[in-house]
Amino acid sequence: MSLYKTLQSREMIKDVSDETLAKRLLDQEQTSFYCGFDPTGQSLTVGHLVQIVRMKLLQQHGHHPIVLIGGATGLIGDPKQTSERKLLTLEESLENAATIEKQLKHFLGEDATYVNNYDWIRNIDMIGFLRDYGKQFSINYMLAKDTVAKRLETGISYTEFSYMLIQAIDFLHLYNNHQCKIQFGGSDQWGNITTGLELIRKTNQNSEALGLSSPLLLRSDGTKFGKSESGTLWLDETLTSAYELYQYFLNASDADVLNYLYMLTLLSNEDIKKIMDDHENAPHLRHAQKVLAKEVVEMVHGQKGLLQAENVTKALFEGTFDLLTKDDFKVLALVLQTTEEVDIMDALIALDLASSKREAKEFIMNQAVSVNGNKITDSAYTFSNIDAYHEKFIVLRRGKKKYGLIILN
Repeated sequence: MSLYKTLQSREMIKDVSDETLAKRLLDQEQTSFYCGFDPTGQSLTVGHLVQIVRMKLLQQHGHHPIVLIGGATGLIGDPKQTSERKLLTLEESLENAATIEKQLKHFLGEDATYVNNYDWIRNIDMIGFLRDYGKQFSINYMLAKDTVAKRLETGISYTEFSYMLIQAIDFLHLYNNHQCKIQFGGSDQWGNITTGLELIRKTNQNSEALGLSSPLLLRSDGTKFGKSESGTLWLDETLTSAYELYQYFLNASDADVLNYLYMLTLLSNEDIKKIMDDHENAPHLRHAQKVLAKEVVEMVHGQKGLLQAENVTKALFEGTFDLLTKDDFKVLALVLQTTEEVDIMDALIALDLASSKREAKEFIMNQAVSVNGNKITDSAYTFSNIDAYHEKFIVLRRGKKKYGLIILN
């Protein structure tokens, strides 16, 4: 199957500026393409995996990725549907940009070109911007873009209104200086992408540039993909552990799992079809979700992160923690409620495993409380390093599924 048809079959293409050109550039040539990432935070999110996976697919087919970090556009702010973005300082933008570039190198390696648009945007003076770029577009053209039109009722600053021109300059710069012919992004970026195509057309005779967008990835119930009960899922393991990421995809609904396998993994279409066939034969085993969680976590956090996520998942499911490493327990500490209380009654209350000392005592007397898998019937029991895993961690359980973690000093 051709690359273009593969992307279509995986629903990775929503808009295309020129389908004939797309088929030629993607299927018959090897060209440079780019996708931009604004450094609005200290880490990319799970939602960015949609574009990262698409970049890796193109890279596997011989196309050259250019990763654009928006050190300049991050200072402007891509218009949100509802309100103005909080402006970053230059220091914040460049610091975030360096961190995000490092993250993206983990996925795309050194065989990609990494650029920061602050390097060329900072050299454009106000008069030059208005004459060379602003003159190329009518206000009517800019007002018609979705991102702007949706903000007209609530208002939009000139700063965010100008964002599409800055992104258009990026495409022109990469087209002229890096022979980059393709830009893609989410469908919310389509207005910015087509503005770049228009600028290239107006400033280059016989230009050959292509824009592609992908659908925004939503859950089947319409809620935002990449949001968990604890909030945004980040690609930085210090913000979101491999275990949390693993659990998110392990708990994906049957209605979502096929789409996620297509959009967020590098598995072939044939492999995905077999996975789904096996899943449909025994959906209660959640085979597709397990494969999805494995593929995503291994891509983001490597084999070590995947093993850690699987170990912690197995320990909580089976209630046995003997094989967990010290690092595994550190992950567990991010997942469970923790306390430093050494008295069992106080610990049960601190970990919300009991609402009062009376209830705590009742649970203990009814043999509903265990410490590191051993039933405890003494309400005066106190924890010590001798009882602890790695002389530090004690797992307190009430009933079959309610856990808490004591961390000893």
